[in-house]
Parts: sequence; C-alpha cells; structure tokens
Amino acid sequence: MQWNAIYGQDKAKQGLLNYYQSEHLPHAIMILGKEGTGGLALALALARYLLCEEKAADGTACSVCPACLKTENLVHPDLHLTFPSVPMKAGEKAMSKNNISEFRKFVHENPYGSVFDWLQFVGATSNQKGNISAEECRQMIETLSLKASEGAYKIQVIWRPEYLGKEGNILLKLIEEPPPNTVFLLVAESTDGVLDTILSRTQLVRLQPLGAEAVQSILMQHYSISERDAAQAAQIAEGNVAQGLGVLQQSEKDLLELLKQWFNGVFTFNGLLIGKWVELMDKTSKVQQKNFLLFAQQLLAHAFRIQLIPGYQPPLPEDELQFVRRLSTRNFSADTISSMDESISKAIYHIERNANAKIVLLHLSVSLQYTLKGTTLKAL
Repeated sequence: MQWNAIYGQDKAKQGLLNYYQSEHLPHAIMILGKEGTGGLALALALARYLLCEEKAADGTACSVCPACLKTENLVHPDLHLTFPSVPMKAGEKAMSKNNISEFRKFVHENPYGSVFDWLQFVGATSNQKGNISAEECRQMIETLSLKASEGAYKIQVIWRPEYLGKEGNILLKLIEEPPPNTVFLLVAESTDGVLDTILSRTQLVRLQPLGAEAVQSILMQHYSISERDAAQAAQIAEGNVAQGLGVLQQSEKDLLELLKQWFNGVFTFNGLLIGKWVELMDKTSKVQQKNFLLFAQQLLAHAFRIQLIPGYQPPLPEDELQFVRRLSTRNFSADTISSMDESISKAIYHIERNANAKIVLLHLSVSLQYTLKGTTLKAL
C-alpha cells in the first residue's frame, strides 16, 4: 500500500510523518478508526515507508527498491504480521503463520476489509470468531528479539489487538521496552476491547470518518469499481469502505432508476405507480431495501442543501446531480424534509426487524404523500 493512496486520512498521515521527520517516532503506535476507514492500509503504508531504501521527504516510498517490492507483497523479512486466526484443519493451532499466505492474498484484494470479511475469506465456520493466542504472543517476543534481517527497522503489525484478550499481558514488557529500532503498529477499531495496560503503552493516532468522496475514490482506485457504482455505494456506506463493498455485492438494480419510479408515484399521487414499485421492491432482499432507503435519504439531503447553500455542488455522478437539482426546485420546507427523513428512518427500522416489506413500503409511500400535503399519517 502506497502512502499517497490512502484517502481521507491526511491528518493522521501528517502526524505520523511528523513523528518520523522529527526523529521521535514512537516505538508503539495505536491506529484507531472505525471499520472500513483504512487502519490496516495506513499501517502497511507506514511500514512500507519506514522500510523503503530511497524514501522521499513527503512520505512517499520509492516503489522500486527491493524493500518496497517485498513490503508491497507483504514478504519483507522485517515486517511481521499478526491478526485474528482460526485453525485451518483438525489439530492445527490458530496462528497467524498458518494463515499468512491467505492473509497476504486477502489484503491485496481487500485492504479495507473487516475481520468478518477476513474470516469469510478463509472459510471460517459460524462459531469460529478468530483469536490471537498466548502462543502467538510468545512467538512475537521470540521473533522480535532477533536482529533486523535487511531493514533499518523491525516492524510488528497487530491487526485488531482487541482479539488479544488477557493474553496480551504477555507482550507488555516487549511493548514498553522493545529491542532497538523495533516499531509496533497496532490497528484497532475500538479502545473498549483493548487492554488498558497495552493502550497506555502506545501513542494513539485517531482516524477521521471517511466522507463519501473518499469512499468513492477508494472503491474506484483499489477495487476498480465504476465511477457511477462507486458513487452510489459511497452515498450509503456511512464512511465504511467495507460496507460500500457490501452494498455493491447486494445491489441488483440501479438505485437512481428505482428512486425515480418511486418519487414519480409519490409526487404525482399515483397509486398504480406506487403499487408497481412496491411489488418490485418486495422481490429484493432486506439489505437491498435498506440500502435503497438510505440512498433516498442521501439524495433528499443533497437536494435540500442545494436549496439552502448558494453554489453547493454535491459530489454525485451527472445523472444523480441533475436529479437532485430538479428535486431541489420543489423548494421543500425544513419541516417537510425533516418529516420525510423521519418516515424513511422508521421504515428502515421496521425492515431491519423483518417487518412485512410490502406493508412497510406502502405505508411509507402514503406517509410521504401526507407530508407533501402538510398532514400526518397515523404511525405504523
């Protein structure tokens, strides 16, 4: 992972670069960010930069030296990777070294993936949750006690230290007083699951929530998703690249076309069009229905911002941009937008709890019509 390919985390990148340039790089760094915001990608980009033999001052690794080529493929002998693992066969222990080939492939294909994605990738069963064992901790101590093979640093990446449990206490002395030129990069999603004794020994670097533009760029650049599909997924990914990928995997129909059909029926008070749309949506999955409603909320919000903010330019594909511009000409009041948003949120709530989709979506459609008339439909 190249440093300049990490989108939406400029503050964290600059902070890490400042540590290095000031020659005060902490020996243990906790990169903290919610799922899908790029913690693992950032840690690997930093590791690549530190091990690069011809690094530039702006944080860019050269990409051509032997060290860069090895870290790109996660095979550098001074880059050590620890992550939640499961036994791959009977009698085998849950150790990162037993899953390392699969992990390299997973990171190459999905650098923003979640632990759930990783466990799915290796075919873990529903009762295999992943673990970083005491034996793994002892192996880290043994490995890091050796001199660096090639680089100026020995780098230990621990993806999701929340999975250490109490076994993490085995590492306390090593993290507090590591061998010379040893750097720990711990990538966590929450401090709640990390031992306080480990957390207190690390320098915390917080990741920012990703905006829709950053998610779109990542989907396009790292996953080769088309601009249009990436833009739609980014609108409802809530800053989570992994969630954006999930949206794309679940999506079978063009969300904008579905939204046009629905709003056409709602705004013209055409019960026949609404009925056809409800029947169409009823054939989709609960996840698709939820994603569609989230997409509708996002476009409504953009339309309202166009009304309020002179010169506001939503980061949308051209056809979606034209749609929200036309939508904004209806000059919805703040109360109308708020009521519509609340109705959609309630529908999402009921769909998530497996309510009958036909009833929920029909009630929502009629509720929006009541809102447009300035009245209120009885709650579902």
